Amino acid sequence: MGMVKLWRYKQHFVFSCSPSPPYGAAVAPSSRRPISWTAICGFMLFALGLISLFTGHVASNLEWYSQRLVKRAWFYKLDGNHRASIDIWKSRYSSFYYGCSERGPHFSSAERERSSNGYLLIATSGGLNQQRTGITDAVVVARILNATLVVPELDHHSFWKDESDFSNIFDVGWFTSYLANDVTIVKRVPEKVMTSMEKPPYTMRVPRKSEPEYYLEQVLPILLRRRVLQLTKFDYRLSSDLDEELQKLRCRVNYHALRFTKPIRNLGLKLVLRMRKMEKRFIAVHLRFEPDMLAFSGCYYGGGDKERYELSEIRKRWATLPELSPDEERIRGKCPLTPHEVGLMLRALGFKNDTYLYVASGEIYGGEETLQPLRELFPNFYTKEMLAGEELQPFLPYSSRLAAIDYVVCDESDVFVTNNNGNMAKILAGRRRYMGHKRTIRPNAKRLSALFMARDKMDWATFSRKVKSCQRGFMGEPEEMRQGRGEFHEFPSSCICKKPFNFSNVINKENKYHFSRRNPIVLESRYRYLPNSSNLEQKSSRKFRKGSLRDGHGSVIEEIDPANPLSD
Repeated sequence: MGMVKLWRYKQHFVFSCSPSPPYGAAVAPSSRRPISWTAICGFMLFALGLISLFTGHVASNLEWYSQRLVKRAWFYKLDGNHRASIDIWKSRYSSFYYGCSERGPHFSSAERERSSNGYLLIATSGGLNQQRTGITDAVVVARILNATLVVPELDHHSFWKDESDFSNIFDVGWFTSYLANDVTIVKRVPEKVMTSMEKPPYTMRVPRKSEPEYYLEQVLPILLRRRVLQLTKFDYRLSSDLDEELQKLRCRVNYHALRFTKPIRNLGLKLVLRMRKMEKRFIAVHLRFEPDMLAFSGCYYGGGDKERYELSEIRKRWATLPELSPDEERIRGKCPLTPHEVGLMLRALGFKNDTYLYVASGEIYGGEETLQPLRELFPNFYTKEMLAGEELQPFLPYSSRLAAIDYVVCDESDVFVTNNNGNMAKILAGRRRYMGHKRTIRPNAKRLSALFMARDKMDWATFSRKVKSCQRGFMGEPEEMRQGRGEFHEFPSSCICKKPFNFSNVINKENKYHFSRRNPIVLESRYRYLPNSSNLEQKSSRKFRKGSLRDGHGSVIEEIDPANPLSD
């Protein structure tokens, strides 16, 4: 009975879907058959199968199609609607961004020493650049507490065992005078204050990335009660997210007040000039492939039981390090690239065999054997030891002073390449953004690691194309990171201002873009690290604003070079 009703319903549905004849017209008996639902379902499944096959093919060859669609050029998205090719030597948009860290009109002047809430002693921690972050944050904390800051004490007991004091590395006079309107800084607590104290200075360690409220609620009452307070292990003890005026103070400290001593500046700039005499443009690579870094990372590089034993012994120096899986760390992108991998990445990006490299590093794990593949890819390979010779002798016992020399050369380089997300990489990346968005390349280690493992399964053109794809968003373009994201020391967004511009302005400038035979950066380098240099810097930048470097070495990535770089 039910089947009869269903058949009648289908018949009714078929006839009701037919157009009605005009009123009064004769109606012929219908010869239309009922719809076959099996046929409809079969047709739909067939169509879905075709769609699935097509999308699967496109997905599996997505990079091939994307390369064809963009005419095999490497693009940077400018404003959401326009794209332009990336120059591997210099961002085309850097001139539209500039560092801006001036004090706001409502940022009050520093309290005098006598009327402050007390004296703040700071004991920093770690190597040179980790201590640099601590010093920067110490000034901001002193401002929050309305305290007089005593020149910070550097760490003499870390892995590097460097006995250098603040005055051996940084220009103390410049540091105190530059920040005089922000924070009162003295070299030591007055003897009169120390002798009047009933107890020695109170010592405490604050939690990492503490908010300003923590300092006001937990630290200030102790400072008011004891008059002299010491904060120990002071590295990353202040939140990365502060209000704009305090962030600008951070920038004034880090990018202006912390200036190296004259001997460090002079030798660093000598090395820069020696590099530029050989070639007008050069890359600085911070390899960070020292034994301590590899041990700390928990990664493995194929050295067998010898490597495992040596690095495990170094790891014992850090009692709190967890056990890590080398394979998992590599998949997560936490392992530094080998020198050979760094060289392959640079060649794949478009840097040619005759490019000049300055390699900043300490003792490379594996020594010359580890460095040899990088030397073969870039024969014009230089280090501070090769460039300085006997002039480096007074600095050799002090790892922080040697690191400061590398810092100067890396800061002045045309392209800076990091190899991990460590302190020097972050600090220099932030400084280079602040100082005009000079090209800074961060390896996308998470994606590159898988690519290097499959390197032997593809030709050079495919490998090069995939490396470029991996590195989109890691080339140091002005707006790669959204404002407010990331560590402030690496992305100082509150201190970078943007000039109004539109796409046509960029294109017009790009059409006029040519490289002069004289390098403007050389003259700017001479003045950046010298006292009272602001006027000279402005004059030199005005003088050379119209000029730039000559084009060479395949600097604009437009076509994929099919040639294998190992053959040239």
